[in-house]
Amino acid sequence: MFAFIVKRVAQTIFVMLVISFIGFSIKHQIGDPVRDLVGERVSVAEREALREKLGLNDPFLVQYLRFVRNAVHGDLGHSFFFRKPALEVILSKAPATLELVFVSSLIVIFISIPIGIYGAINPRNWLSRLTMGCSIVGVSIPVFLTAILLIYLFSVELQWLPSYGRGETVNVWGWQSGFLTFDGLKHLILPSIALSSIMLPLFIRLIRSEMMEVLQTEYIKFAWAKGLHRWRIWLVHAFKNTLLPVITVGGVQLGIMIAYTILTETVFQWQGMGFMFLEAVERSDSSLLVAYLVVVGVLFVVVNTVVDIIYGLVNPMVRVASRK
Repeated sequence: MFAFIVKRVAQTIFVMLVISFIGFSIKHQIGDPVRDLVGERVSVAEREALREKLGLNDPFLVQYLRFVRNAVHGDLGHSFFFRKPALEVILSKAPATLELVFVSSLIVIFISIPIGIYGAINPRNWLSRLTMGCSIVGVSIPVFLTAILLIYLFSVELQWLPSYGRGETVNVWGWQSGFLTFDGLKHLILPSIALSSIMLPLFIRLIRSEMMEVLQTEYIKFAWAKGLHRWRIWLVHAFKNTLLPVITVGGVQLGIMIAYTILTETVFQWQGMGFMFLEAVERSDSSLLVAYLVVVGVLFVVVNTVVDIIYGLVNPMVRVASRK
């Protein structure tokens, strides 16, 4: 198991180097940060002096190696617009995004599991057919359209829920949380539902299809022959073995969900990392853009590495296959 973990960590480091290289390459194609910093009235000589001071005139490889060396020490550059460390800016926005992803993940888990199990047990039931039909529609609708429909229905027409912002937050050891206030929870409902709509139909169909396949295996038939209670067969024997592919897909989709917050946060004006990313694009804040790509890449790769390790603990065959 130790060799398996070391191999996954080495792969993680390699992927992070690739992500940082791609992100840093994109940096040179997004506007001119000096122009946005100083405006149009500053002379060309002053602009060149500022570029030299910021190290923007150095060769690409020199700039990249400097970035990697500083990143190892936790320095991902300096935001040109906010005039503070880029990592500090991202960490100040991270609570909003992470809380949004966390609540959306809970919605996906607690809705997809019972619906998926019910659909597998009763595949010909009218409710199961209706659920599968709705899931196809859900996969087809983009998240920004779902968000707009939710705002129109619950904020404009019914006026039950707020349509933008995070609401009131509480500082808990430097973490600006909306979980501890009623207003913050109200503002969290619509964005969470909109974001969960991306993954919810996928997980419903995945759990249903995997469990239907497991229910046809020989050991499930043997469990029926032994006279075990049906709920024990469904939840212990069948659903437990359904979780293996669900865990794998879930790790990948969790990283994708973090990336999809850009659209959701834009519609709801949610002051998280996704909204900050679009602001950085508009302001040509290339240092902040690269830092964002690295941080999101780290989150994505770490989540997938943890999922691989968990999968290896749950299924020993993965560890055996990795040695070949």
